[in-house]
Parts: sequence; C-alpha cells; structure tokens
Amino acid sequence: MNTYARLPIAFDHGKGVWLWDKDGNRYLDALSGIAVNGLGHDHPDLTRAISEQAKRLIHTSNLYRVTEQEMLSERLAELSGMQEVFFCNSGAEANEAAIKLARLYGHRKGITSPTIIVTEKSFHGRTIATLSATGNRKVQAGFEPLVAGFIRVPYGNADVIQPTAEHLSSIVGILVEPIQGEGGINVPHPDYLPALRALCDTHGWLLILDEIQSGIARTGNWFAYQHSGVRPDVMTLAKGLGSGVPIGACLASGVAAGVFGPGNHGSTFGGNPLACVAALTTLNVIERDGLITHAKQLGEFLLTALSTQLRDQKGVTTIRGHGLMIGIELDRPCTRLVMDALEQGLLINVTSDNVIRLLPPLVMKHEEAEELIKRLIPLIKRFLAEG
Repeated sequence: MNTYARLPIAFDHGKGVWLWDKDGNRYLDALSGIAVNGLGHDHPDLTRAISEQAKRLIHTSNLYRVTEQEMLSERLAELSGMQEVFFCNSGAEANEAAIKLARLYGHRKGITSPTIIVTEKSFHGRTIATLSATGNRKVQAGFEPLVAGFIRVPYGNADVIQPTAEHLSSIVGILVEPIQGEGGINVPHPDYLPALRALCDTHGWLLILDEIQSGIARTGNWFAYQHSGVRPDVMTLAKGLGSGVPIGACLASGVAAGVFGPGNHGSTFGGNPLACVAALTTLNVIERDGLITHAKQLGEFLLTALSTQLRDQKGVTTIRGHGLMIGIELDRPCTRLVMDALEQGLLINVTSDNVIRLLPPLVMKHEEAEELIKRLIPLIKRFLAEG
C-alpha cells in the first residue's frame, strides 16, 4: 500500500555508520533507522548472536516459559529500577499496553471513565489509541472518531496541569515523552519531570514515560528520565532496544506493578527468543563498550560544533538536544534538505517540517562525527542562502 513517501534509493549492505546502495555509493548514516540501529550496521556481536539463536529456536509463543525473555526482563529491571516487563513488537504496541494498564488501574480504583493527560506535539504511535494520544493533527486526520479518554496540555509546562486536576476526578495518569522526538527534539526544563512526578504522587496518578526514541543510551543515560532523578510508574521502550530486530516493552513499578494479570493483555510474537537475544546483546555491547558515556560526549561535541558554526547563521532558530538526539530548527520548512543530503551521501531526517533531526548510531566515531558536520553545515547554509 502507498503508505510511505519513500526516497528513491535502496540500500544493499552496511558496516558501522556507513551504508552502500545497489550501485555501490556510500552514505553516512546520521539517522540509524530512526533511532533504531544504535550498534550501527553489521555489528559482529549482534549478527553472531542472532544467527546462533536462529539455529536453536526462533519462536514458541508465550504459552510457555521463554528463558531469553526472563533474562531480558531481569536485565531491564536492573537497569531501570522497574519491577515488571511486558514484551511486544513495536513502540505503538508498548504504548497501547501502557494505556490499557492505566485504564485498568483506574477501573480498579472505581473510575469508570479513566482519563490520561497527554501533551501537544507528542507522538505515541499510529494505532487508533496511540494516534488519539498523539498531539499531531496530521496523524489523526481521517481516522475519526478518535478514542476518548485523553486530555491534551502544552508540553514542558507542569503548571497547566493542576487546574485540570481540580476540575476532573477521572484522571489516572500522565503520558509524556522525556524528550519529544517526532515533535522536533523538544527538550524540557530539568524541573519538568520532577514536577510531573510530584503531581502524580499527590493525586495518585501513574507517571507514564514514552522512552521509545529517547531510551537505550541515546541521550547519554540508559533512559532519558535518569537525567532528572525520577522514576516512572510505567515506561515504554522499542526502537534501539533490538538494534533492528522488532521488539517493544512496557515496564511497570510501584502501584503499576501487578495491575496486569493473565488474560488482561498478550502478544503472539512478543518476547520471542530471537528478539530477546538481539536486545540482550544490544544491552551487553552498550555496557561493555562504554557507549553511554560515548553518546554523551559525542553529543556534546556535535552540539558544540553545530552551535559554533551556525551561531550567526540567519534562518537558524535553535539547536537543541541531549546526547545523540539532536534537532536543528530553521525558520522555514526544510524537508528538501533530506534529498539534498542524500545527494551528498548523508542520511538525515526532517520532522515537524522545519527541524533537522540527527539520530546517529551510538557507535559513531569522532572522525565520523566530524565528517557529519563537514557534510551538513554547507547544505544548511546553502539552503538558507537561497531564501
């Protein structure tokens, strides 16, 4: 079906942060499959682990114990401080699980029409419930009626929530991205998540954090919320967790733990041995190779270099980010830059029409980051000079 405006290129193979098309042309990957390929392409540990697991077992279903799933859930709980994990196959499914969990939590408190607070410019998926939670009218248009039970507030401002709480007793949680990805790499003030945590504690709500794009070391911590010193009640993961093998996860702790029981939710493929081994290998490589610290340091280098070279450039509104999650906002639509960059052997993305989004692999080397800057800056300056 014609659901993607695909670029006129097909890739044949990759190595590290580089991709080659069918004609042998080489491209620097500064998007990593939209924050998925954290280990880059053809990582030896990952390909070996996937191959060996495929020889042993790919799928049995959740009718039986899955040893690899148990190992992964224990590892994620250790890294996050959470208690329980439900495995699925995508970020949208992880958020669906979180929404269902919050509603069930509310019903068990006697709330017949549970309401979840969501934010403007958010993106939580394209299923009917997750697009209803998403703060992007383009995603929702044509799919009405939307799912009820969501109230939208501005992102980054916890003060606007209290008046809503005073007039609505059906609220059960707040669903928010610690850093908005599709919304334009919007980084809130450091006090934002602690303020949301305090509101949830005061009112008995669940703090639900969508870490699908920001999680798994991308921001220079295992999870973006760890920069703020808070812990959510529910967290969702996907994208970078499996390094390209589809896997999603919904984690719960505290009052959210134990809400789901047998029959409340499920997935045929979720948490299969192959996907879980890919995720375990990803986590092990990130830890072994110090990629969390590397992402932090390389992100700081990229932000500094971009800010220095574009500081006085007319047309550049802001440059923002955390770790290897970077946005360059221009004062005009700039989707054309995606094709311009492709012609220069560079893979980037534009989101929110006017924000250049950079999500390079965690394994990008310093000299490759310099090459990224070398290729990108002239493109931006040339584009802005054309008016």
